[in-house]
This record gives sequence, C-alpha cells and structure tokens, in this order.
Amino acid sequence: MRWLALRLGSQPWLHRFSRVIVGSDLALQRVTRGRITLLTFAGLPELQLRVPGRRTGILRVTPLLCVPHGAGWLVAGSNWGAPEPPAWVANLKAADEPLVTFGGRTVAADARLLTGPERDEKWATMLETWPNYAKYAERTPRELPVFWLTPR
Repeated sequence: MRWLALRLGSQPWLHRFSRVIVGSDLALQRVTRGRITLLTFAGLPELQLRVPGRRTGILRVTPLLCVPHGAGWLVAGSNWGAPEPPAWVANLKAADEPLVTFGGRTVAADARLLTGPERDEKWATMLETWPNYAKYAERTPRELPVFWLTPR
C-alpha cells in the first residue's frame, strides 16, 4: 500500500482535501482505538500531535506523517506543498507543552524548529521515508518548516 500512498501523496490537488483526509484518519483511529491509521495502513509512520489552538486554546489533534529519529520524531509543515503552512505549525510554535502520541504511548515533548545545516541534514533523512516532500518544496515558495519533537 506504500506505493499507493506515495502516488496519491504526490498529487498537486491533494491539499484541497486535507480536512477530509485528517477527519477520516481521526475517525479511523477512534474506531480502531488507535490501532489503525491511514498512514500506518500504508506502512508509513504516523504520530498524533496535540496542541492547543493559539487563538482559541481548544486542544487540536493532528495526525502527521513522521520520521522516527533518535529518541524523537521529525515532522514537516508541508501542507502537501500548498502556499500556506498548516495551522498546526503556528499552534506548535505557540505551545508550551505539546503532546505526541506514537505507538499508543502519549508523551510531553519539546519541539525544536530546525534551521541551517541541521535542517538540511534532517530534511535528507525525511526524504528517505517520504520522497514527496521534495515535490511539496518545489510547489511552494516558502521553506517547509522541519521540527524535531523529543520526549521530555
């Protein structure tokens, strides 16, 4: 199923369906008690990021493709290459204590926005898991933010 995920994930129109995709993924996780997600079904690693909305304070839960790295996870604010970053990026930057659920375990995390050579190095690592990040970067003039989430 990974080939199908890679094929669908490369489509330039996909970002228009992000709300449906994320909603469907969260519903699937609720029904299966977190055992199955859209990404894990395709053989890709996924985490849930839980942060309060920066304006509302309402807890937001976002399933994200991730790359396990060291003791934590790398995530990119790609929004499938859309011109604007996903809302979770600003929420994460404003969050005091983000929570990450991975493999059925929830932990408080520190989030570090990577820049410069460190970002470039981790970006190359991320492309090994999800080559479509390169396509997303080509579609938008913004630099896609890369965060390294590590357990506290």
